[in-house]
Amino acid sequence: MVERRDVVHAIAAAVVQTVASVGAQWAQPDRTPLDWRGYLLLLVGPAMILAMRRRPTVAMAVTLVATWVFLLFGFVYGPVFLTPIIMIVHTLVSGHRRPAWAWGMATLLFMIVYTTWLVSGPPRGWYHNLAVAAFLFLVLTFAEWLRAFRERRAEKAQKAAEEERRQASEERLSMAQELHDVLAHNISLIHVQASTALHLIETHPEQARSALSTIKTASKDVLSEMRGVLDVLREGAPRNPTAGLDRLDDLADRSCLDVKLTRTGQVRQIPHGPDRAAYRIVQESLTNVTRHAPGSSVVVCLDYGDDTLRVTVTDDGAGKRDAVTDLGGGNGIPGMRERASALGGSLTAGPHDGGFRVAATLPIPAKEKP
Repeated sequence: MVERRDVVHAIAAAVVQTVASVGAQWAQPDRTPLDWRGYLLLLVGPAMILAMRRRPTVAMAVTLVATWVFLLFGFVYGPVFLTPIIMIVHTLVSGHRRPAWAWGMATLLFMIVYTTWLVSGPPRGWYHNLAVAAFLFLVLTFAEWLRAFRERRAEKAQKAAEEERRQASEERLSMAQELHDVLAHNISLIHVQASTALHLIETHPEQARSALSTIKTASKDVLSEMRGVLDVLREGAPRNPTAGLDRLDDLADRSCLDVKLTRTGQVRQIPHGPDRAAYRIVQESLTNVTRHAPGSSVVVCLDYGDDTLRVTVTDDGAGKRDAVTDLGGGNGIPGMRERASALGGSLTAGPHDGGFRVAATLPIPAKEKP
């Protein structure tokens, strides 16, 4: 299928090459006047433009041979070289470097032979041949530069596309982590409170009512947080979910655990990355306590150091006997560790004084000196 732009280029080349050759006859009266053979040969190159995308080497070869025949007939010198230049450049840029250089050197050899022994009148001399050689090398060098430029541009575009795909993959992973944290915490809380309500509804209806109220609040919160997480996928929505350390007190209140929250060091605003990661680590830790040791006392400590934020969540293990065993496994601790590692921090988790402790260290900007 011939592209429309190739048709336009072919027509333009035919007009320029033919009209310029007619005009060149006035400056070259010693050359053979154009006849039907000359006009036909002048149209071969433009016609080959229509085929150069499909068969660049063949189109170049036909154009150059037609040009050689044109000169052997003694027709005017100069404008006929327009389409051969186009063909050589296109062939080399399209990746056919060896044929382009080979036919370029063949053309140089033809010009030397033609101007030395075949041209009518006195030979043109070596100065003319050197000028032809310089011009051909200039054309081939320009084609090499253009090919390298296009390859670098294509490589840059490919790298940009790969980077875009990588960022999209990271965003999908981030969304998966956010959804896991939101759902795991709130669904575990709902499950525990539902079990409590079912157990107490006959004997202690007031406590059952409190558990159902907690379920209502947790279900509302999970819908709100899910909406916040999913909103980042919409066009024009904020790219950062809203969960952060400023909501830690509310998280502790909603956890239905005895949580003591302390902050030490120079408490300050920190970037979104470690802020969200710290919040999610505390949330996941409380979720694990809710599932594996409901009713335990928990101490959450945020220690703002010079350039690190240390987060520790420690429970006393008092509620292990009431652990919820039918929620299945999860990706809690590995997920927390991945969050910390992604920011250049670290996380440890394990038994501690009969309970369990999660300790994370996250890098943050150094505090300002007074």
